Amino acid sequence: MSTANDTKFQSAVFLLTGIPGHEDAHLWISIPFSLMYVISIVGNAVIIYFIKTDPSLHEPMYIFLSMLAVTDIGISIATIPTILGTFLFNYREISLNACLAQVFFIHFLSKMESSVLLSMAFDRFIAICNPLRYASILTPLRIAKMGLVFVVRGVAVAFPLPLLLKRYQYCRASVLSHCYCLNQDVMKLACSDIRASSIYGMFVAISTVGLDSLLIFLSYVMILKTVLGIASRTESLRALNTCVSHLCAVLLFYVPDIGLAVIHRYGNSSTHLLKILLGYVYLMVPPLMNPIVYSVKSKHIRARIISAFIK
Repeated sequence: MSTANDTKFQSAVFLLTGIPGHEDAHLWISIPFSLMYVISIVGNAVIIYFIKTDPSLHEPMYIFLSMLAVTDIGISIATIPTILGTFLFNYREISLNACLAQVFFIHFLSKMESSVLLSMAFDRFIAICNPLRYASILTPLRIAKMGLVFVVRGVAVAFPLPLLLKRYQYCRASVLSHCYCLNQDVMKLACSDIRASSIYGMFVAISTVGLDSLLIFLSYVMILKTVLGIASRTESLRALNTCVSHLCAVLLFYVPDIGLAVIHRYGNSSTHLLKILLGYVYLMVPPLMNPIVYSVKSKHIRARIISAFIK
């Protein structure tokens, strides 16, 4: 009996969901999705290339930006096979092991992005509130150590998620809510006791996204307090202008992330379409918009891109 259960467990297959009720239009929907992926990967790769090859961009702010670009590329690559596979080829099946691998990479890279956004807030805090010590605090060695901590933190919090899911039996209709696998979506399909996954998922959300967003908010409270103390209105606006790109990146990441978590936990059938659409926004919009926002708002990166096109 145990062997039969193990075989059933190992052969569990999930069905991915595109946009319900619009299956006939999936091929057409795949066109803008494909363009978004191309722009995301190429845009972030261009940002990384310019920062790596231009010595004038070897500053803490741009090094953190390159980390953000690497994370965005990773998120895009992690979701391309299942999203485009569903819309282009109507291939909806995904095995348990493949699904759990995607769970790990999506959550690992999401926690990495949250950590990088927090470090970028810290960078702006030091640059505005303590500019004389900016270079001595954010040294290349210290930034490299911070990057290593981000990776270790992401792996440490994301690795238990698929391990917990792998212990469960899946005997219900295994239809996922998205074209990719999320921890909170997969665990709802289990017919075992999922309290451990639910409690750990809540802990991860509070200790990463919740804590990081709170620290970012406190950083900007201190930044705003410092800026309001500057006598010159021009200097105040100039200091705040250096934060606009980061604020856009924060909103693009945290608003869909928190919204999706809330809908998955407390949503009902009336919010199903909103949950699906917000899921695409959560994973596809930040990698698409971050390089665009920084290219428009960053004078140095914009000048570098213009000079490349002129050549």
